Amino acid sequence: MQDSSFSADAIKGIRRMFIRDLVLDAAIGVYAHEHGRTQRIRINLDLAIEDQAALPGARHLSRPGVGRDDLARVVDYEQIVIATRATVAAGHVQLVETLAERLAEICLADARVVAARVMVEKLDVFPDAASAGVEIERRRTP
Repeated sequence: MQDSSFSADAIKGIRRMFIRDLVLDAAIGVYAHEHGRTQRIRINLDLAIEDQAALPGARHLSRPGVGRDDLARVVDYEQIVIATRATVAAGHVQLVETLAERLAEICLADARVVAARVMVEKLDVFPDAASAGVEIERRRTP
């Protein structure tokens, strides 16, 4: 069953933004053999964002149905990716859960983001599995 809170929804004024399959080398893990080296991880981010363009009166008069063509009116996914890379590069983290929580905080730093779903997967941890990891969801508290 799909959670509709992460679906684009004009009635609720929600835009969905996502970053798929960002693969980075990370210093991560609790075990001794995981320290002093990096491992490949895959990050997926899914954000529910207040969609100002869906609100009445937000449409550009010359192009009904289209919001202003201005980066300032949307959450900049490049800035999310830059902050994600910096967080991963900042140093050793023991748990994928901790990394996921830090990434959710980055996403929720923009007040327009109402919810963030973050998946962090280790790609090479088991030879007979594609990945192992965690998915979390965090919501802006009212």
